[in-house]
Amino acid sequence: MTRFLTVFFLLISIGLQAQELNCTVSVISPAIQNTEKRIFETLQNDLREFMNSTAWTSDVFAIEERIECSILITITEKISGDKFKATMQIQSSRPAYMTSYNTVMLNVNDQDFVFNYVESQPIQFQENQHINNLSSVMAFYAYMIIGSDYDSFSPKGGEPYFQKALQIVNNAQGEGERGWKAFEGTKNRYWLIENMLNARYEGFREMIYKYHRQGLDLMQSDLESGRRAITECIEPLKKLRLDQPNSYLLTVFFTAKVDEFINIFKEAFPDVKTKVANDLMQADPANANKYQTIIKG
Repeated sequence: MTRFLTVFFLLISIGLQAQELNCTVSVISPAIQNTEKRIFETLQNDLREFMNSTAWTSDVFAIEERIECSILITITEKISGDKFKATMQIQSSRPAYMTSYNTVMLNVNDQDFVFNYVESQPIQFQENQHINNLSSVMAFYAYMIIGSDYDSFSPKGGEPYFQKALQIVNNAQGEGERGWKAFEGTKNRYWLIENMLNARYEGFREMIYKYHRQGLDLMQSDLESGRRAITECIEPLKKLRLDQPNSYLLTVFFTAKVDEFINIFKEAFPDVKTKVANDLMQADPANANKYQTIIKG
């Protein structure tokens, strides 16, 4: 009887464990008229299974601990029988401590996604080899999502996973698909991971930890202390913008955080609102008009 109960509870514990991601994958094809739509439904299911069933780390996650993320793939062209061109929108979030609020961690628009897919063919991936563009791109963003999440909980905690994302980029250097190489543009997968791991951006990584653990996670119990910590995060962002005016990493960060900054500071004291709004306009000039609402709010 004791042995039966031991096995029973072991099976329950295994069932309660989950992989790292709770990823919603959607594949749409509004511009494709002549292709059987079922293939995109199968692709959607296969990618969802790939993202959510792959063990990306050696850590054990409970179901409720999984990282919430979503990937929207828009098929824009059927190049050949099994080759497609698409865009991707990748977003991930994590909860602020003791609240129901989810803060956006990553928000990336990938315009360089060409891949081959044969319906129901297994999606295969190896860390040390570029098998195909479909699995490499999906794995790259899985590691970016996990690394960004881990960085927010401990200083540079995401380093092992960013290194894995870098390995995927390195594996793809000899391939023909776009998005992996430095010379192809300034806003692609190469530059996203290059910026993240570049020593010049070390202050950014430190800021990510402070913003979330000492800022957002504290606001439920001590609003002003949390807001003050986030205020202190803006200065390194200003400095980084001055040093790296075309930084892709900053573009991705502010795409994720612009509305959150506004919501955090629109109820602050008037002198704080004015200074923060002006500092944010310097750090993120592309969204300067939006930051004006902090002063008005």
